[in-house]
Amino acid sequence: MPHPKIHSTQIARRRKLSVSDYVSGVLAGDRVTIGRAITLVESTLPAHEAMAEQMILQLLPHSGHALRVGITGIPGAGKSTFIEALGIRLMAQSHKVAVLAIDPSSALTGGSILGDKTRMQELSANPSAFIRPSPSEGSLGGVARKTRETMIVCEAGGFDVVIVETVGTGQSETLVNDMVDCFLLLLVAGAGDELQGIKRGILELADIVAVNKADGDNVERAELARRQYANGLHFMRPKLPSWSPQVTTCSARTGAGLDELWTLVMAHRKALEAAGDFAAHRREQLVRWMWSMIHERLLTALREDPTVRALISPLEAAVSNGQVTASQAATELLKAFGIAARS
Repeated sequence: MPHPKIHSTQIARRRKLSVSDYVSGVLAGDRVTIGRAITLVESTLPAHEAMAEQMILQLLPHSGHALRVGITGIPGAGKSTFIEALGIRLMAQSHKVAVLAIDPSSALTGGSILGDKTRMQELSANPSAFIRPSPSEGSLGGVARKTRETMIVCEAGGFDVVIVETVGTGQSETLVNDMVDCFLLLLVAGAGDELQGIKRGILELADIVAVNKADGDNVERAELARRQYANGLHFMRPKLPSWSPQVTTCSARTGAGLDELWTLVMAHRKALEAAGDFAAHRREQLVRWMWSMIHERLLTALREDPTVRALISPLEAAVSNGQVTASQAATELLKAFGIAARS
């Protein structure tokens, strides 16, 4: 039986790429190479990690031009519909949009509740869009690190708006806030006490709050919710003196309010740039990224050390049985790793 004909581009896509191949393909905006570059970033194989580090180093000068927007929201707020509607609107204005996802469930269970392309079919089918879920393994910090590097790949590949999505559960929002320029909280009306169930810490991170589903019979309720959220934010200290958080309404279903919302996003950037806060915020993010990578690599090296690894299980058992304190166990593990614990 004759072999099926394989196109030459298919062969090229399957061949092993060098760092320079990745870099040139990403800079050319080749979607296949961009996807493979992100897969390289997500790999935990030491050889791949070394290649990814070199690739990111070469792509870094070509990144940083995109507007980075974090989006979170309570369950039922309609994030997927909202992101797709906003993305389609932005692409109509000649933007190229990348959507990335940080999913705390993937770090804990290995499953994924975010980043499913079937939720944004129209957006994912558009060549001016790129959707990528978070890696389904590793610590939440590791997922965040890979999302940062994925962001660099997307920006170097020509995407000028990067949306980072998360689920609204706490720690992941703090991580997203450390990698975006503008943080958007998506909420809905008609849930009783409008501030009930909203973690104060998440609300404090928001640069813009959008009350979604402001359509049909829900328009008045959405406007009431907008006023309630605005009153609540009035008593919170803003993240930066150059910007007071704004609250608006929108409908991802009808498109109402989306242009006004994006105007607020751009006004936020303009206000921060005028005060010098935009560039300063990004510099601070890079320093925090450095320290988060130090923490992650130290913990990985600690866990993989043979001497330490032999002590982990017995010390965990001793701590859980109350035979030693957590502090004593930590001291023993650090000593085994060659680090003198400081009291």
